[in-house]
Amino acid sequence: MAPAMVMALILACLVGLALLLRRRLGRVRLYRIIFEADTPAGKAFDVVLLLAIVASVLSVMLESDPRLRVLYLAPFEVLEWGFTLLFTLEYVLRLLCVVQPIRYITSFYGVVDLLAILPTFLGLILPGAQSFLVVRILRLLRIFRILKLGEYLKESELLWQALVTSRRKILVFLLTMITLVIVIGALMFLIEGEAGGFVSIPVGIYWAVVTITTVGYGDVAPVTPLGRFVASAVMLLGYSIIAVPTGILSVGLRDAHRQRRQSGRACQRCGCTGHDSDARYCKRCGAGL
Repeated sequence: MAPAMVMALILACLVGLALLLRRRLGRVRLYRIIFEADTPAGKAFDVVLLLAIVASVLSVMLESDPRLRVLYLAPFEVLEWGFTLLFTLEYVLRLLCVVQPIRYITSFYGVVDLLAILPTFLGLILPGAQSFLVVRILRLLRIFRILKLGEYLKESELLWQALVTSRRKILVFLLTMITLVIVIGALMFLIEGEAGGFVSIPVGIYWAVVTITTVGYGDVAPVTPLGRFVASAVMLLGYSIIAVPTGILSVGLRDAHRQRRQSGRACQRCGCTGHDSDARYCKRCGAGL
């Protein structure tokens, strides 16, 4: 049987199973199980998926070892297809129970869910030595399953809200840093020149980034007294700059924590979570909770 037909048959079986589950449980109940975590069924669903995600990522990492891949090729393939079928069923169920499937497909977690299952299916229709590199790259995309963990951690929403709240301050900080490393890189190019290893301004910028972040690879280093003096000043500047993004994020987390009293409910129309415990309507789209 052709690989494309096998893939179509697998997808048809999974869609049929998903439709059966939706008919048995109902769309509203299925939505609460999958998207909400304040019910026993929802918590059990999250726990199963958490364990599957961790086990899947661990399997991908172990499979990357050539010796283990040769010794346990068949078990790795069985595990991979088992996890792929599970995540595909989850993906189809999510599409069937949301009010706006396109909105979920184009969301961050919708893209992550698709990346978690796409490489295995594409490996069926891209066989052969001539496409081995492409298949290998696609299979490595399975590591994106680790991003699915964030969907089940309430703290990730709080962190994301803090980042969104502080985005202007972070952008100003990044623009300041970019300007600073360009100026420092150009200055070191003028001071040291090719004799000191600073053969161009981009090399000077690279040195400035490595130095100001206190990494210090040592592949490029100043040799003149003036260059070393500037390097010392940049090192001290780097230590003081490290505290800036930490402070920005800390303030954002504090403000986000004050503004939110999370509940496990999610809006069935837009999928927004983090509503107040006494909220009756979605804070994003206004739909009834």
